[in-house]
Amino acid sequence: MANQVWSADGCSQKDLMLKDQCILLDFNDNIAGYDNKYETHIFCPERPRGKLHRAFSVFLFDESGKLLLQQRAKEKITFPEVWTNTCCSHPLTGCEPPEEDLPEDVAAGTVLGVKRAAIRKLKHELGIEASELPIEKFKFLTRLHYWAADVVTHGEGAPLGEHEIDYILLIQTPVTLKPNPEEVMDTKYVSYVQLLREMQPESGLLWSPWFRIIATKFLGEWWEDLPKTLSTDAFFDPATIHRFDCQEEHMGGAGGATVWLNMKGSEYGDLWLGQVAVNGGKAPATEPLQSMLAVDDKGRYSLEGE
Repeated sequence: MANQVWSADGCSQKDLMLKDQCILLDFNDNIAGYDNKYETHIFCPERPRGKLHRAFSVFLFDESGKLLLQQRAKEKITFPEVWTNTCCSHPLTGCEPPEEDLPEDVAAGTVLGVKRAAIRKLKHELGIEASELPIEKFKFLTRLHYWAADVVTHGEGAPLGEHEIDYILLIQTPVTLKPNPEEVMDTKYVSYVQLLREMQPESGLLWSPWFRIIATKFLGEWWEDLPKTLSTDAFFDPATIHRFDCQEEHMGGAGGATVWLNMKGSEYGDLWLGQVAVNGGKAPATEPLQSMLAVDDKGRYSLEGE
């Protein structure tokens, strides 16, 4: 089937979970296959951390150096109502223009596929026009491998979560915001000092697990001299995939996942990734589980029979 221009017209969150085809990966970020968002994000005993897939996180700064944050909408199926970076989503297969990148694109820092996906989703989520987002202004820095079960939203047996190799993109440019209420509850620009204050537990704010890792381990150094970060290769690190387990509060889920990456674990420490390795780097065939997802009147998901 020929690639198509992506559109969310007439689609609910559930529709997009079925429609969008994520890029599945092996442990080293090589493309292993494709699957829809539902199947990719389901945590269960057969795949305790779901299926590793490619993602991106955009950090958009205004002209004064403040970072644009968003609060994810309550309608989001995974990690609703949490505060996070400007935009975080997935490059997809089957899109026109294409959103898949190869190892040589990563090494060169071009990653046009991920940058195209970022422009697509900044329009979808925040209403930012592509004309305000010159693709050459995006700076790709590095990659983050992490996982997190959404037990805060869906309880101890949460059947949904994230397991991603996340491409970090920074950009500084003025933009006009028209947030999509089905995607975004709120937005704000913050200074680094303000962000540190608001991420303290006493603020009462919820933060996405991927943003908490990036903010505590990398962001301060990048933000300290933003012009240097954006205009030089001082922090460009295409060779490294930084690997971190989630915070303790996001462990568990329907597959009972525990510490792995912090222990310098290999792909064989994750059941699904081990199967990818044994299968010659290709995603194994799996039975669809989306039909087994049940949701209660409070929007909390569970796996029937678990």
